[in-house]
Amino acid sequence: MSEATQNNLLTTNGKALTVNLDPLVYGTFAEIGAGQETARNFFQAGGAAGTIAKTISAYDMTFSDQIYGKSKRYVSRERLLTMLETEYQVLLQRLGESEKERQFFTFANTVKTKPYRGPNDAHGWLGIRFQPKPNDKPSSIVLHARIWDDDSLDQQHAIGILGTNLIYGAFYFRHNPEDLIESLVDNLGPNCIEVDLIRFDGPEFESIDNRIMNLHLVRKGLTQAVVFSPEGKVELAANALYKKAVLVERGSFRPVTKVNVNMLKCAGAQFIQEPSVSDKNIIVLAEITMKNLQASGQIDYEDFLHRIDSLGTTGNFTLISNYFEFYRLSQYFRQYTNEMIGIAMGINNLLEVFNEKYYTHLPGGILENFGRLFRNSVKLYIYPMKQKAYRHYLESQQPDSESEQVTRSEGIAGDLLITCENLRVENPITHLYQHLLRNGYIEHIRGIDESLMDIFSRDILDKISKRDASWETMVPDKTAAFIKENELFGYEASRRAEM
Repeated sequence: MSEATQNNLLTTNGKALTVNLDPLVYGTFAEIGAGQETARNFFQAGGAAGTIAKTISAYDMTFSDQIYGKSKRYVSRERLLTMLETEYQVLLQRLGESEKERQFFTFANTVKTKPYRGPNDAHGWLGIRFQPKPNDKPSSIVLHARIWDDDSLDQQHAIGILGTNLIYGAFYFRHNPEDLIESLVDNLGPNCIEVDLIRFDGPEFESIDNRIMNLHLVRKGLTQAVVFSPEGKVELAANALYKKAVLVERGSFRPVTKVNVNMLKCAGAQFIQEPSVSDKNIIVLAEITMKNLQASGQIDYEDFLHRIDSLGTTGNFTLISNYFEFYRLSQYFRQYTNEMIGIAMGINNLLEVFNEKYYTHLPGGILENFGRLFRNSVKLYIYPMKQKAYRHYLESQQPDSESEQVTRSEGIAGDLLITCENLRVENPITHLYQHLLRNGYIEHIRGIDESLMDIFSRDILDKISKRDASWETMVPDKTAAFIKENELFGYEASRRAEM
């Protein structure tokens, strides 16, 4: 059994006791909004006198402002960072000279639990600033959590466990951040806590790429999706998506092509004409499912970073999700916004949407899927496909005679376009498809640049590997320059092979 596995077997009380019995660890607890649940775990474990310098709960906003300064939002990353910095400096000022052999830390949280009456939008920020060794410069770990328990007391209890796991992980898992992340939900029930953002900072974590750490949250199921800004920074989904109309395109984006850009541009032109969208703030996202990030069953982290970085050149946000089914993707957005959702996709993805084999886990099958997908103002925008590419796609699929619905487009010549309007879906879902098409749930993307339709990511990668510079004409200019400058997607190997 590995050391990580052994440690993961510790109870919450066992973790708190381990920290309390460490003669070097010494610090402050500052908790707002969910009681002193983390500190309570350490008091109850025993031996806390050697670990806890002070606990504080500046609960009242007026009093909190006197200590930490005024804040626009009290449950926010900014407030948490102020709490960590303030309490850590107080600790050093009062004990820094007399306790030089100690590893100082400050733990803080600011949490909103479920109100007595009202919806459950419980969430909070937790963090720790700590010295890995005595006299070291501090490093920090900050995370955001959503709390799914329905009872306020249960929510407080969950925050106490999460906080204990974070403190323990900072001191004993800091050399393996992936183990630290997985340990955050130790001793928590299923679907109790969702950690949807984490950030490591400071000298101890200089080699850590926070994008990969947040990808690990998705990979291990601590959250189902993470959002990245065009600059490649991890964004809190609630901040990025709140009350915005959403336009999203799913793809592999390996790399992003001119077709991808054209699809979003043309779909966006139709999207903003929707009466419910025209005067709203809009966020445009490129979405990659975790399935598309896997190679041979493993996550290729370098490849992931290449995709995120190259997508940033288009100026759009990126979403990495565990949502294979599109209805689950729309439900995810509905957590943050009630505005219209537009999903741009190609014919191949549309065929996947109408494949019954993906919905056998739903009691209502494919009908339940569409009921969930199109609930509350969702529309699919469909990019066409040339007939020859369409045939190639069909030939590449593994037939399933019992569940796969064969599609066809009779009478259409090889270079003409397959659109959602001339696509024929065979029984028993023909009438369902036509209903959705006639009633505006599915819409053809107009105004596309047909000269781009022979561009495919696989061909770009092949051209890069063969040192064929024509690939540069197949991706946006900024993307091509970025790929060459940073030697992505095999461009480095290609260039070296020429030397």
